[in-house]
Amino acid sequence: MTSETETIIDLEQEYVLQTYVRAPFVLDHGKGCWVYDTDGNAYLDCAAGIAVDALGHADPELVATLTEQAGKLWHVSNLFHSAPHARLAKQLCDTSFADRVFFANSGAEANEGAFKFARKWAHDHFGPNKSAFVAFSGAFHGRTFGALAATPREKYQAPFRPLMPGVRIAPFNDLEGTAQVMGDDVCAVIIEPVQGEGGIYPATPEFLEGLRELCDRHNALLIFDEIQCGMGRTGTLWAHQAYGVTPDILTAAKPLAGGLPMGAILMTQRVADVMHPGEHGSTFAAGPLVSAVAEVVVRRVSDPSFLADVKAKGEYLKERLEEINSPHITAVRGRGLIVGVDLDVPVADVTSAGHSRGLLLINAGTHTLRLVPPLVITREEIDVLVERLSAILQEL
Repeated sequence: MTSETETIIDLEQEYVLQTYVRAPFVLDHGKGCWVYDTDGNAYLDCAAGIAVDALGHADPELVATLTEQAGKLWHVSNLFHSAPHARLAKQLCDTSFADRVFFANSGAEANEGAFKFARKWAHDHFGPNKSAFVAFSGAFHGRTFGALAATPREKYQAPFRPLMPGVRIAPFNDLEGTAQVMGDDVCAVIIEPVQGEGGIYPATPEFLEGLRELCDRHNALLIFDEIQCGMGRTGTLWAHQAYGVTPDILTAAKPLAGGLPMGAILMTQRVADVMHPGEHGSTFAAGPLVSAVAEVVVRRVSDPSFLADVKAKGEYLKERLEEINSPHITAVRGRGLIVGVDLDVPVADVTSAGHSRGLLLINAGTHTLRLVPPLVITREEIDVLVERLSAILQEL
């Protein structure tokens, strides 16, 4: 470890609030699916900034777009028109069920906005007593108060109670159990079509179909949180498109602007109709710089051949993982390039060992390895990942 690396780590530990446990090196630059630290070590990025860097690092078109827009206009606020913002909204509507988009800066913000829009819709149509939400076991929707109330994890919630009231937790993939907590006072149901932080668990088609029917029966909105599983990650542009079930609201974020902060709330016109000027806002959302980059990401990722390649590489990844002859692997599941590998050892041991093997790995719970590499990963790089992971498991 060089003195430069030690200096940077010392600065972080002295001045940054310690809410993250960071790896013991300093990343300096990247190219494609590889990143390099200040000591010159190379790592195959199997995390993509937590499912963010869909097109990898230093993508030439993204760099060129960012550079060009940076020389024109960065920020003007949403009190003024800018072209990238408007064009991006059209792109998102054209590639989805949505009629309107509201932009935010993060996934948690997008979910908070979705909660507000759902309550406003219910209030305007049915009165103030229709305000409850239904979320699911294993869900993760964010760290802000509303999103946290819909993220049923004791260690996340306990120090911050009271949270937003009115959230009921139903069992994931259990339609009968969900029906028991539904009622006419529910304004919306929120679900990840593929749970991310909860362990990479896809919803079943029957479950999503049943949720749509339950929402219609109780005059509630159906919200799909596709912050992690959306934007091409599963091999379809939006994860729910593989199910043939249409939501009323969809939240997106992580990969939307290729690593720049952006969230979005996609909605039908009937939801949009209840929101009026001054009822919601965001100073930084969809500025021209981040929107210009997001335009490129959406165009590239929504290409049918790109999505077909993601799906095929996801199947290849799962096949290669299942070939690993390790007693430590107890299950492999996922769709496209969001894959969970259940282990009988603490996943922290594997992610830590990955550093010396040149892998950036992350978890989804204490015993699930989460593989969410850039969508541009090649089959040859998948082979490198599997070979190095296999070596780690053999050592354990």
